[in-house]
Amino acid sequence: MVLEKMLQSQGFGSRKYCQQLIKAGAVVIDGTVITDPKYKLKLQGLSFHVYNDEYTYREKVYIALNKPVGYECSHQATHHFSVFELIDDILLQRGVQTVGRLDQDTTGILLLTDDGQFLQALTHPKKHVPKVYQMHTVDPVTEQQIIQLGQGVELRNETGLFQATDIQLISEQHLQFTVHQGVYHQVKRMVAAVGNRVESLHRLQIGQLKLDQLAEGEYCYLTEQQILAAKNQSPDAQLLKI
Repeated sequence: MVLEKMLQSQGFGSRKYCQQLIKAGAVVIDGTVITDPKYKLKLQGLSFHVYNDEYTYREKVYIALNKPVGYECSHQATHHFSVFELIDDILLQRGVQTVGRLDQDTTGILLLTDDGQFLQALTHPKKHVPKVYQMHTVDPVTEQQIIQLGQGVELRNETGLFQATDIQLISEQHLQFTVHQGVYHQVKRMVAAVGNRVESLHRLQIGQLKLDQLAEGEYCYLTEQQILAAKNQSPDAQLLKI
């Protein structure tokens, strides 16, 4: 691949702008300033600098973000901030999208990618990728409510039962469980269906990828192993922390 095309693929702007970057001497590879837009590159393991900032070539990008309260999963946020304000402009140029959505008042792990197949693999209703949530409820959680959640509840305008698995009562108003679907406001609606209400909600895990040390509002690129962990539906698979 030639240099101008590589820069464009990585989100640095239009072909013309990438040509201007190169001719201005802004691009350095292996310690050498490259001023030829048609300079041919080997992409495997490629790292480069643009205006002294280091980058790694990525055919596709996979990002985990620790979403704070007050951010919408929309490019055109209306009443709150957009989660896309938390990532670099070159990622926006690549057209990254959120893998599913979290409400503005829900925190926790959110994945973003420009890989349509990866997005489909995690969001298609038939895939049943597990997602772990922790929540505080308005009222104390009763044993009967836990039983109902485990057996499955009906949700208005949805087909079938929606069941929680791996239910843990952390304290009387602090609950954790796993869901395997992805319908609109599912966790809040399930808790409401058993006679309680979610006060705050945090997504802790997607597949076998668990939020651990990533600071709120920060993001990181996923490794190949972490990408596979996000798609993994087996509870016996290795849990990877980020």
